[in-house]
Amino acid sequence: MHHNPFTTMRSLKLAEGCKGTQVYALNPPPPPGGVGDKLLQHLQDHLRVNSIRSKSSRTYHHQSTSSLLPYGLPATDLLEPQIDPSLKFPDLVDKMAEVYRRIDASTNLERSRAFLEQCAVFRGLSDPKLFRRSLRSSRQHAVDVHAKVVLSSWLRFERREDELIGTCSMDCCGRILECPKASLLPGYDPETVYDPCLCSGSGGGSNGVVVNECSTSDEAFEYDMSFCIGDEEVRCVRYKIASLSRPFKAMLYGGFRETKLGTISFTQNGISVEGMRAAEVFSRTKRLDEFPPHVVLELLKLANRFCCDELKSSCDSHLARLVSTLDEAMLLIEYGLEESAYLLVAACLQVFLRELPSSMHNPNVIKIFCSVEGRERLASLGHASFALYFFLSQIAMEDDTKSNTTVMILERLVECAVESWEKQLAYHQLGVVMLERKEYKDAQRAFNTAVEAGHLYSLVGVARSKFKRDHRYSAYKIINSLISDHKAATGWMHQERSLYCSGKEKLLDLDTATELDPTLTFPYKFRAVALVEENQFNAAISELNKVLGFKASPDCLEMRAWVSVGKEDYEGALKDIRALLTLEPNFMMFNGKIHGDHMVELLRPLAHQRSQADCWMQLFDHWSSVDDIGSLAVVHDMLAHDPGNSLLRFRQSLLLLRLNCQKAAMRSLRLARNHSKLKHERLVYEGWILYDTGHREEALAKAEESISIQRSFEVFFLKAYALADSTLDPKSSEYVIQLLEEALRCPSDALRKGQALNNLGSVYVDCDKLDLAADCYTNALNIKHTRAHQGLARVYHQKNQRKAAYDEMTKLIQKAQNNASAYEKRSEYCDREMAQSDLSLATELDPLRTYPYRYRAAVLMDDHKENEAIEELSKAISFKPDLQLLHLRAAFYDSMGEGASAIKDCEAALCIDPGHADTLDLYHKARETSAAADQK
Repeated sequence: MHHNPFTTMRSLKLAEGCKGTQVYALNPPPPPGGVGDKLLQHLQDHLRVNSIRSKSSRTYHHQSTSSLLPYGLPATDLLEPQIDPSLKFPDLVDKMAEVYRRIDASTNLERSRAFLEQCAVFRGLSDPKLFRRSLRSSRQHAVDVHAKVVLSSWLRFERREDELIGTCSMDCCGRILECPKASLLPGYDPETVYDPCLCSGSGGGSNGVVVNECSTSDEAFEYDMSFCIGDEEVRCVRYKIASLSRPFKAMLYGGFRETKLGTISFTQNGISVEGMRAAEVFSRTKRLDEFPPHVVLELLKLANRFCCDELKSSCDSHLARLVSTLDEAMLLIEYGLEESAYLLVAACLQVFLRELPSSMHNPNVIKIFCSVEGRERLASLGHASFALYFFLSQIAMEDDTKSNTTVMILERLVECAVESWEKQLAYHQLGVVMLERKEYKDAQRAFNTAVEAGHLYSLVGVARSKFKRDHRYSAYKIINSLISDHKAATGWMHQERSLYCSGKEKLLDLDTATELDPTLTFPYKFRAVALVEENQFNAAISELNKVLGFKASPDCLEMRAWVSVGKEDYEGALKDIRALLTLEPNFMMFNGKIHGDHMVELLRPLAHQRSQADCWMQLFDHWSSVDDIGSLAVVHDMLAHDPGNSLLRFRQSLLLLRLNCQKAAMRSLRLARNHSKLKHERLVYEGWILYDTGHREEALAKAEESISIQRSFEVFFLKAYALADSTLDPKSSEYVIQLLEEALRCPSDALRKGQALNNLGSVYVDCDKLDLAADCYTNALNIKHTRAHQGLARVYHQKNQRKAAYDEMTKLIQKAQNNASAYEKRSEYCDREMAQSDLSLATELDPLRTYPYRYRAAVLMDDHKENEAIEELSKAISFKPDLQLLHLRAAFYDSMGEGASAIKDCEAALCIDPGHADTLDLYHKARETSAAADQK
């Protein structure tokens, strides 16, 4: 038991796996009709209670619509896109290449900071794994204790372990990388950070430091002097005390009066008898473990007063090891700052950071982090870094963008910014917050400073700030000039310019924005609302379906629900709001006026009422028809009646991962773990959390522990999934097969059984056991696991039955809704012309899928249309800098003799994956060719 010394003071990652990233959207079901008056009454009651006035003054042709929506339907003149608080660049590939070169050329002392810049660049991308990988690399190469503490705490926060019931903020995950004790050890050793730490071993208590045993017996030394404190004397060994520091040596041997005295008065030096006795013991043993904290604090003061470096270092380390709770940290950080105890302050900061986000609501912690004086005190000890305030700013902005705390944190971030990229980020984020607070002059000033530091995207903030102050034409000129200065303008440039123009020019800009970057949601929303204003509700829904078919965007789900209410499709509106609340449980709808949960309560009586058994059947139908949004809505409905159902929470997480909503998926997994009453289930969910945040070995350990308690479908599934996340040799494949077969022997429902059969079939195909694979896929289809059509098509293809494979994929297309992946896969089983047609449709349905671009580019290269091939790849790279796309374009450039472009693309690709073997080979080849050309 820990003694408090201060009391006195899921599926495999395969082609057919269930954890894909494809979104499948349904058109809303037909409106039930005849219930408008009831919803009107509910909404009007809500308005009377909350006294909220509508901002929209538009009138519409349908009187029922205007009366149903007291806030009015959305209006185009009230729409504007959010400004991204992350760094954005006109040429992201160029920036990524630059970051890679900086990392590659950096020294050991510079590398951690270089990876932190990579973190800032990747923060604005859609894949959180890239950010976490960079963060791990930055921690791996951290040199000083402060950086280790900040980055280890940040890594822990990314898993949001603070939300796991029963865990302590100072718990260790088992690796040096995030170990709170290892973070307090100085030194640079990047090769060992992924090794197991000493927390669970015998060395953990001493932080891995070996302490020599020394005798404390009085008989071992001849006492030849005393210090008198009050009426008591403390007997000492003169040369041992003298060895503590130069001042003591000078006092005792330097010819001063004390040199000749046997008893020296020490009453006026601020140390107690107990403290002086401890100093005497330390002078002989060099140990502090016998003394309580308040005595060690006395020794720390004595060490500072008499320049006892060894004693100070020992006190600092000893006290640092004792800090484990927020109360202890709050008490000791003041001593640490006053006495300049570097490790003690680091230990206290570590507790504050590992207690985030809750510690940000502690006024004492806020004072330390947010005040100018607090930052200066931290800086005096080397504990006020850009990394610290970068971390804090992300949490503060997520918690409350408009709060004073967020502003103060960002002001401290600005003060810590030294390099140009740091200034760009700090001032840009400050501008975003000031804009949200409607402090437009301050916002414009911050954005301007970010632009001066080199961040051109902040010109969007400058223009928006001017626009908010009624300088519309000035805003237009800024963005128009930005577009004119760049041959390859980006989607966000045209999107922003559309705000400052009207009519056909506005629509042209929005269409251009979508063409250049189809992932931008604002153009779809604007066009949908424009259609609503023309009473074309179905066309508006269709417009929103385009983006929701590949991107589960909360704002587009809200907009589609809003429009559905306007057309009296309450079933469709309820489905979208439930899906929306799964993504963001605290979402405020209708320009922030009504909580989503309240809208569910208003709409629920007007939609079809289902029992829990009906919901299970509906979930099965949605799952089988590959309708993930509909499945999310059903699960949300079921959880409303049974919020503690950990199995449903887990299903919810699988759906969210398939929709590429990892943050929401991790939240569902944490809730599944917290609500589970069985230890073996909790271990499985903890394993998934670890696996999905890059801790594969730890996830396997959780699976083994769960199996030792009880064998279950989910634990074998988890273990098989984690083991298959690598290139499998025949022996490993056989083991994965055994695990999946074991899972199928355990109790589960048809939804999960279908996934297991599907994944088992995929492993069989990899092992060339095609008949067994076909049996698995057929059995999966018998229980309506629709995705098994794709696996069965693969079997037919392996058997050289292309027509059967094509027909099998056609069946999947007919059953699944907006299934871009099915069209993409079917293209492999037909001739070039039909393949081109399927891939064009796949791109239309989901522009984020990269294979169609690569295929079309390869065809163009085969036809010797090099420039068109480059253009095809560049089209996708501009909004999705994918590793495979960059590698292929680099290869094309290399074949065309454009060495500089090939090298830049290789560097950008290696920024994403520095270990990608094919790109490394191409990079070295291109550099050698370029160097040889320069020598000629």
